[in-house]
Amino acid sequence: MKVEINKIKTNPNNPRLIKDYKFKQLVMSIKEFPEMLEKRPIVVDEDMVVLGGNMRLKACQEAGLKEIYVNIAKGWTEKQKQQFIIKDNIGYGEWDWDVLANEWNIDELNDWHLDLPPIFNDEEPYTKKIDSPKYEASEEKPNINELVDDTKTKDLIRKIQQSDLNKKEKDFLIKAAQRHIVFNYAKIADYYANSEKDVQQLMEDSALIIIDFKKAIEQGYVNLNEKITDQYIKEYGE
Repeated sequence: MKVEINKIKTNPNNPRLIKDYKFKQLVMSIKEFPEMLEKRPIVVDEDMVVLGGNMRLKACQEAGLKEIYVNIAKGWTEKQKQQFIIKDNIGYGEWDWDVLANEWNIDELNDWHLDLPPIFNDEEPYTKKIDSPKYEASEEKPNINELVDDTKTKDLIRKIQQSDLNKKEKDFLIKAAQRHIVFNYAKIADYYANSEKDVQQLMEDSALIIIDFKKAIEQGYVNLNEKITDQYIKEYGE
């Protein structure tokens, strides 16, 4: 059936979101092909509160529609309504995890096969130690040219310098070209092991070699969120 759009009520507890360009795309698709809404009506309860199609309703409002097709779910229990909201949305868009965490029963969400992130569970989500590469240094010090491959960077810089861009643009792109430098960390480990103390210190300060994990965190080379940091303190102490 078709009803006036202002009679339909959005569901404030619906945890489903479609943001930014995806929402704009939805609005555009409705403007271009409004007939599709008849084949996929918004599902509402007997009070005209949306159970399925919250974001479609908002997109229809954004598109300027005055009427919209609905399918009324009559005689459903509150549990059936909640279950429908979840199962109707599995696999599309994004979830508002704050709404799910505060307004929904986590056990029921698991029963309805919603893939929840570890933070929703009681157990500590990060129990595996960080697996960082480890290198067994040899006694042979490599040539410093072996530590890095900057072939692509040099090629990009050459093209940038030969271009007709202005100086500021060239300077910016030359800096960006440094991202393509490839470090050979196995060779770097060999070079570090066979270098003087002052060279070793500067390599550590540059995070080419990480000897002290906590120091690397303090210097900002290793970013951990609060959960991982807590786990690290539990395992290794302050």
